Amino acid sequence: MASGITKSFGGHLALDHVDLAIDAGSVFALLGPNGAGKTTMVRILATLVRPDAGTAAVAGHDLLTDPAGVRRSTSLTGQHAAVDDKLTGQENLEMMARLLHLPRRPARARTAELLAAFDLEDARDRRVGTYSGGMKRRLDLAISMIERPELVFLDEPTTGLDPRGRDQVWGAVRDLADDGVTILLTTQYLEEADQLADTIAMLDHGQVVARGTADQLKSSIGTEVIRLQFGDRESYDRARCQFEPVRADRRLHILEVASNGSAAQVRELLGHLEAAGAPALKLSTHRPSLDDVFLSLTGGEAATTTSAATKELAR
Repeated sequence: MASGITKSFGGHLALDHVDLAIDAGSVFALLGPNGAGKTTMVRILATLVRPDAGTAAVAGHDLLTDPAGVRRSTSLTGQHAAVDDKLTGQENLEMMARLLHLPRRPARARTAELLAAFDLEDARDRRVGTYSGGMKRRLDLAISMIERPELVFLDEPTTGLDPRGRDQVWGAVRDLADDGVTILLTTQYLEEADQLADTIAMLDHGQVVARGTADQLKSSIGTEVIRLQFGDRESYDRARCQFEPVRADRRLHILEVASNGSAAQVRELLGHLEAAGAPALKLSTHRPSLDDVFLSLTGGEAATTTSAATKELAR
């Protein structure tokens, strides 16, 4: 789909030769910390920003030579619902359908279909200003489907929603995918990608640092994660020097280390810490999550790249 996409803003390299390939009819999630380049990538593929280098074919249309074809075949739903609070749900849909040049009768018919598909029939005559956040996002998605696109860009579609609203939007996204619509999703919520995405790519500093299914990414850091809590800062600091963890929290004196899940390895780890004068106060294990993958790949004290010592533990 995209090859070598590169973009800079004022000397800042936002995207650095990014390659993406998305299967038709699938949900592809693009993850990364703030500033990683997710929204820039979406804006480029939606023809809103021109890349400095690279090529892409979007829904069969060349990004640079046929941007009009790209726009006809795609729809972009941004981080905030683009709906008119003073109109009803039905009026919003009918207005947008008319702006897309649907005759009045087909516009009304399509509006009725979409209100039903996005579970908004009971609220069709209410002003959108009275809708919940989740309802507004569903209406926004319905508007994007007036002319059924081949590809929908969803740029952090559940930002600011409560758990109920988020779950409503997830249901709408699943329905779109089941209907054969290809979806490129950016999100800050790793659980969202875990729930919805067929394939995930993680961006950091403008580069793809990992890609695969959720299960593949989780298994890449080990079959288990050992969570160690230490009784004081001194023990924590000594232990921190022994292993490069998946996650580290100096305030709570907690380290998380990738593991193969064996009892022998746990005993070896605890013995190593005892010998280093850094005995663990508490220990627990859990299966790796996308949070663990994210933190292990994106740097920082609370999120550090797995070192050779930790990788050896995970074997």
